[in-house]
Amino acid sequence: MDMFEQFTLNTDGGARGNPGPSAIGGVIKNSSGEVVKQFKEYTGVSTNNVAEYSALIEGLSIAIDLKIKAISCFLDSELVVKQVRGEYRVKDENLKILYSKVLGLKSKFKQISFNHVRRKDNSLADKLVNEALDGNK
Repeated sequence: MDMFEQFTLNTDGGARGNPGPSAIGGVIKNSSGEVVKQFKEYTGVSTNNVAEYSALIEGLSIAIDLKIKAISCFLDSELVVKQVRGEYRVKDENLKILYSKVLGLKSKFKQISFNHVRRKDNSLADKLVNEALDGNK
């Protein structure tokens, strides 16, 4: 696997209730669109925004473990995307901690981008979140 190849990371986080039971999910694909790794995890009670950040942190951590150097991240949370791009300020104290973790992970990549997608274009990550939530009932 050529680690300078461009990979994609789709992540999602969700809470049923806000706050409520929450989970994260994500999928990493290579440049051919083949799934390299996917993950899902029930994360306890949190807000949607905390779950979205947690999913991104987990996905980036896995990508680093896989020695991936170039990645395009796709999330359906416009807030998280705009915050990590520096377009929005992070005001919430809990999110500031998670935002700082993302910045630390971001520095480990030669190339990285953060992109907002509609929920329907993030369906596998969304499905993984719902599987994790449903499996915890």
